[in-house]
Amino acid sequence: MSVKQLAARFRLPRKEKKQRVHRRVDLIGTGSRRNRKAYGDVMMLVLIGIMAAFSFFPLLMAVNMSLKPIHELFYYPPKIFAENPTLDNFRMLFSLMQNTRVSFFRYAFNTLFISIGATLGHVFLASMAAYPLAKMKIPGIKTLNQMVMLSLMFVPAVTDVANYLTVSWLGWLDTYWACIVPAMGASLGLFIMRNYMTTIPDTLLEAATIDGCSNYGIYWKIIMPMARPAWLTVTILMFQQVWNMDNTNYVYSEALKTLPYALSQITSGALVRMGAAQAVGVLMMIVPAVVFLVNQTKIIDTMASSGIKE
Repeated sequence: MSVKQLAARFRLPRKEKKQRVHRRVDLIGTGSRRNRKAYGDVMMLVLIGIMAAFSFFPLLMAVNMSLKPIHELFYYPPKIFAENPTLDNFRMLFSLMQNTRVSFFRYAFNTLFISIGATLGHVFLASMAAYPLAKMKIPGIKTLNQMVMLSLMFVPAVTDVANYLTVSWLGWLDTYWACIVPAMGASLGLFIMRNYMTTIPDTLLEAATIDGCSNYGIYWKIIMPMARPAWLTVTILMFQQVWNMDNTNYVYSEALKTLPYALSQITSGALVRMGAAQAVGVLMMIVPAVVFLVNQTKIIDTMASSGIKE
């Protein structure tokens, strides 16, 4: 057999040759796309790591400042880590708390009672109002939703005068109600829960209605279980807000005042109490930070699925 005949026998058809070339190009393209995806993932991790470091730095700085002796607090330039860490700032804080007219535990009880009461009331009212705004066909529903969004533009201080006049007219000044009820009417929780509830399928509500379930039954048995990430997020955000609230606008009795007020009075007015002031900052962060860490995944789920829908 000649060389030409042998080459012709093993020569691939033109169509099969093109298929092999295209397959090779596809493999090369898949590899490049995989490399680009891996590169993008690495860059995203680096970016998230940098943002996490910036977010963690203030917490690290606050803890280290609370552990510094008084003379290290005035170093310039300031140092991040304490050279001689000590708990003297916390000892000074608790010794100062023992000299107040009202005990530390009374202030702590007032803060906890007001925070829990305002948070539970706000979650209940916000969820009850968010359900019709998200799922019911009401005349003027778009106007009501726009009013809710516009209310987020105003800081709470704008409503202080109106709240004071209302509380005074109701006779609630110098009571727990003066601190709990105004906080229950915040609009942030309503906004978050309304947006989350719009993602719940209407077919579930229609099926429940056909089965004879009332609006209250739908709210309690379907809406609230499915909106659990939303109301847990609202619970955390509201608790943090009320925990750090100074209630002296409505309360004048020392026995009804909260921990932020007491700690601010103890640590103000003297440089020698600067260390105790740093300890106050860490002490006030502990409870909200623990509440946030326990439920942080619910906040992420809510923020990922509660975009504005109109």
